[in-house]
Amino acid sequence: MLELTASALAQKIRDREISAREAAETANHRVEEVEYRVNAFLTPTPYVALERAGRIDERLQNEGIQPWEGVPIAIKDVLSTRGVRTTCGSKILEDFTPIYDASALVNFGEDLVMVGKANMDEFAMGSSTENSAYGPTRNPWDPDRVPGGSSGGSAAAVAAGEGWWALGTDTGGSVRQPAALCGIVGLKPTYGRVSRYGLIAFGSSLDCIGPMTRDVRDAALLLQAIAGHDPLDSTTANAEVPDYLADLEGGVSGLRVGVVKELMDERIDAGVREVVERVVGELEAAGAEVGEASLPHAYYALEAYYIIAPAEISSNLARFDGVRYGLREPADGVHEMYRETREKGFGDEAKRRIMLGTYALSSGYYDAYYAQAQKVRTRMIGDFREALSSYDVLISPTSPSVAFEIGAKTDDPLAMYLQDICAVPASLAGIPAISVPGGLSEGLPVGVQLMSDHFTEPLLLRAARAAEEVADFEFSPRP
Repeated sequence: MLELTASALAQKIRDREISAREAAETANHRVEEVEYRVNAFLTPTPYVALERAGRIDERLQNEGIQPWEGVPIAIKDVLSTRGVRTTCGSKILEDFTPIYDASALVNFGEDLVMVGKANMDEFAMGSSTENSAYGPTRNPWDPDRVPGGSSGGSAAAVAAGEGWWALGTDTGGSVRQPAALCGIVGLKPTYGRVSRYGLIAFGSSLDCIGPMTRDVRDAALLLQAIAGHDPLDSTTANAEVPDYLADLEGGVSGLRVGVVKELMDERIDAGVREVVERVVGELEAAGAEVGEASLPHAYYALEAYYIIAPAEISSNLARFDGVRYGLREPADGVHEMYRETREKGFGDEAKRRIMLGTYALSSGYYDAYYAQAQKVRTRMIGDFREALSSYDVLISPTSPSVAFEIGAKTDDPLAMYLQDICAVPASLAGIPAISVPGGLSEGLPVGVQLMSDHFTEPLLLRAARAAEEVADFEFSPRP
């Protein structure tokens, strides 16, 4: 059963060849078997999974189920889950239990077969899942290496077979980069395609909830389940949700594919470039029209992102003050209580970004930093508009390197931030982007990133499926 994709397992559940409870039992057993080596979960929920799977089986007999129901899933611990602890990987929310589910989970109803809440960098701030207050997640390909971040727990859970798919969140690459490092598929939808209601905010103008899956078909099916307008989130698009599976096998014949030259330079490891170039060559052989695309402001995207995102962090994390929910440290006076609570509740990276953001928004520096960063963001959007007028899909590496060793970059925040150079441009522009495994370098997975215009996920998924078909990679649960 562990070798099946989520789509194949869902079909077998609907055909009653496998019960949802059997699938949940298999996932729970796998968690027990490998979790001590991976640490993918902050809160495993085996009994929740079994109870809900039992209800799925009952409904299947009486009324039928949705195509995505019954398949065990891991949920990043930044998404609110009613009655189940939600920590954001932070001590400040160690005992927080939400009273409602995130809107992205609504289409699963009361019967979401959740095997656990997945580990993550604290408040989604990081590229390695080493910033979790509850210990790092380890890459199932090599336990001495990081799984990427911030959705590293979700990526590792899928790669290790602890669930058939997962939900992560992507603010500057946090779905795509860990997917690349763990050898799975990670999709960041268009900003506004999936509701953010119930997602504990990091960067409100950037945050996206996205599927992390074994293959592109699974990503399309999971996106089908979570996409749509939500009156509880004013930033969701009031647009019809297409059938993401309809044109999935359409191939790339006649498709215009642009290789982004700024994301294929010397900053990218040679082995990673080689894998991407091989996939591009195979797509051209399959009928794609390949050329060179340019995003001139991509060189400034990382700097702009690390001003805009911390500014939004500074605002969003102000709510964690010890008054309404979460950790509260006793102290003499309210200001001292604020100080003690935030000092003990937040980790080093959260404090670093809060301070960066507060500085960028402060009097005298707003125009010098934040306003300038927003201008770069506008230029970045223009770059994509220009490039996508000539090409249907843009292609690049997802990450500049394969998974690095745990601890290798923790003392150098700038080196860690540079892991986002390929992912951040699409985040600033709000366009959809997907990472698919393209092959191996140094015996570790390399992700190939594809990007397309706003709300063109059907086209993007079709191209990604074609890239997956020509890639020198085959998924197998590890370890």
